[in-house]
Amino acid sequence: MILPLGGMVLGALLGAFRARQNGGTFPDMLQWGAAFALIFGLIGLFILIILQRSMI
Repeated sequence: MILPLGGMVLGALLGAFRARQNGGTFPDMLQWGAAFALIFGLIGLFILIILQRSMI
């Protein structure tokens, strides 16, 4: 249950940091953070599903 949430938080931070490195403004950091949060959240969800199905 924590993997998708943790992935979203990590993705948002990483996306905002990446946008700031590239000289982005605040809206750029929000957009990059949201995109990375969705990507990392989905990756975390798939990992959670694989782990849950392999434990049965």
